Amino acid sequence: MKVALMGQAAFGAAVLERLTGDGVEVVAVSAPEPAGGGRPDTLWEAAREAGIATIDTKALKTDDGIDAWRAASADLAVMAFVTEILPSELFNVPRQGTIQYHPSLLPLHRGSSAINWAIINGRSETGLTIFWPDEGIDTGPILLQKTCPIGPDDTVGSVYFNHLFPMGVDAIAESIELVGRDAAPRIEQDHALSTYEPPCGDEHAGIRWYQPAHQVYALIRGCNPQPGAWTTFEGSRLRIYDCKLTGAQEPGMPGRVLRIQDDGIYIRLNGGVLRVERVAPDGARKLPAAEWAAQAGIQPGTRFR
Repeated sequence: MKVALMGQAAFGAAVLERLTGDGVEVVAVSAPEPAGGGRPDTLWEAAREAGIATIDTKALKTDDGIDAWRAASADLAVMAFVTEILPSELFNVPRQGTIQYHPSLLPLHRGSSAINWAIINGRSETGLTIFWPDEGIDTGPILLQKTCPIGPDDTVGSVYFNHLFPMGVDAIAESIELVGRDAAPRIEQDHALSTYEPPCGDEHAGIRWYQPAHQVYALIRGCNPQPGAWTTFEGSRLRIYDCKLTGAQEPGMPGRVLRIQDDGIYIRLNGGVLRVERVAPDGARKLPAAEWAAQAGIQPGTRFR
């Protein structure tokens, strides 16, 4: 089977390596083309090194790009981590259509921040979907799904790299095998059960210290590593990354610093105590929270807002 691959970054490169290792003939790769002498995308570079024809993903929105995609004469196209909104006519260019990877259990968490919102919303399980894209946003029929747990301390990074990344590579390979055997289903999504959330950005990542402890903790984990949950200190944003919700119950106003130890800053929440281990001042690098506290002159009694 001839496959055309769309994607980017480490996940796209891992899919390419898996497919070529499985003996799949990859006839074209679409990835972000390096601009202005910048560092090349990992998938783009891998395709070039393998001697596979490359097409800039943004070019697939143009007639010339679609013609180049058609000229590859692929039997199937695979979308592995594609962030561009592409014309639906592109999906029907290969003889057997196009399949796409999405890091949620569709129809839940449609949109580009599916892992973030699953954690922020307090779910204990998520997964991935391989589906047949159509003109909607993550609305097409389902080919297969795989589930994985969200642990109580998981972040976006840990769920993705420990589960959805390796599972996704395997699921794409399995899906291609099913398509090749004409055994790939097209199960319509139940749109009445769908959820859609916007891209998770700074407007969603502000910490409201008055909320219940489990909600504050879920927000921070669901924004780690991107966009980074934030609070304010002396008029500037402070992003909070690695942290742990302890089982302690201590008095004080929510957002108040209880103490500072080598392992972090302890902050009172409504229903618990948060140990903040790593932070980043606005525009600066990440550093241990205790180190930042010493530099900033944080003392017990300081209250974040």
